[in-house]
Amino acid sequence: VLRYFTVYGPAGRPDMSLFRFTQWIAEGRPVLVYGDGTQERDFTYVDDIARGTVAAIKPVTYEIINLGSDEPVVLNEAIARIEALTEKKARIHHEEMNPADVKATWANIDKADKLLGWRPRVKLAEGLAHLVEWYAANREWAKEIRTG
Repeated sequence: VLRYFTVYGPAGRPDMSLFRFTQWIAEGRPVLVYGDGTQERDFTYVDDIARGTVAAIKPVTYEIINLGSDEPVVLNEAIARIEALTEKKARIHHEEMNPADVKATWANIDKADKLLGWRPRVKLAEGLAHLVEWYAANREWAKEIRTG
């Protein structure tokens, strides 16, 4: 069983924070942040998830294996990085954090390393650059995607 941690990248899910932040900042829309933005997420680039999934196809005893970056990032920092890449300032709108949400996610990937020989290769700076480049190249239709 594979557990994916906050997957992002080009053509990613529009309900995920990095896609939403990219679209909202690029289009000058308010950026909705639940809580104060100090929450941490273990963002994992889609290519790393694909490599981990392929590696897990080989026979392994029943295990639960986390695929994540092993490097949680504060949401405010992720927003600042997207601002730098888009060269636009986010208009942040804070709302109350959902009491069911968690303050941080952090994948322990020791088992993925040991059993699959897998570790993530794409750092957040590189992955966000790919995401923002993809968005810019596809902006004409991507700006119309409903993100909430």
